[in-house]
Amino acid sequence: MWDKPQALLWIANLLYGLAAALLLYALLLVVVRMPIFALKEVKVEGELRHLTHEQLKLIVSSHLRGNFFTLDLVQTRSAFRKLPWVRNVSVRRRWPDKLEVVVEEHHELARWGNIALVNSYGELFHAASDSDLPVFYGPGDSVREVAEHYAKYGELLKPVGMKVVQLALSPRHAWQIGVDNGMVIELGRDQTEARLQKFAGIYASTLGALNVAITYADLRYPNGFAVRKPVKLPAVKKTGGNGVA
Repeated sequence: MWDKPQALLWIANLLYGLAAALLLYALLLVVVRMPIFALKEVKVEGELRHLTHEQLKLIVSSHLRGNFFTLDLVQTRSAFRKLPWVRNVSVRRRWPDKLEVVVEEHHELARWGNIALVNSYGELFHAASDSDLPVFYGPGDSVREVAEHYAKYGELLKPVGMKVVQLALSPRHAWQIGVDNGMVIELGRDQTEARLQKFAGIYASTLGALNVAITYADLRYPNGFAVRKPVKLPAVKKTGGNGVA
């Protein structure tokens, strides 16, 4: 090999190239870590209704490590997503010293029993809310389906002034609605929207015209529905003594 000058020249050039690349890499590491590239501004944008300035400041001070070049954007995004009301986060660098963070909050739609909240996408999330929200019940994999039916049933009941405050889907896929006037509406499993639309269409001229509180309406009949009104207990008549009659 030593008698092959061309091969020796090729190896020497390769070694010189590797040394130059390593030197350039080392210089680059030194340069990008210089204080002149420190992040001087973190700008957080989005429609923020629940996140506080203190929460955002804590994330910035506790989790943002590095300068403009060395900051890990994946870890930064993950840190912001740990906040309870955050649904999504996008992070980008803005030359020369700025980090832009766009936060999408959850918009609460309902409660999932007493264990979580449901957002407008039909997704579960865990946060504290004192809003007056409807309550959903159902199998664990039916959150999105219940949210979609909530919107549909709400539109069908809107013309008669009823608001859905509770919606339940049974393991057998039967639907039950609770509305704000105290009535429970049993829809069953089949043709639920058609049944509810028919009920809402005749409610004003039938039950609504009676001016009687109805506690339960069963729409599972093919040609009509059954209702139940509150049971009025007989009045208790007091006697002159300590007893009652």
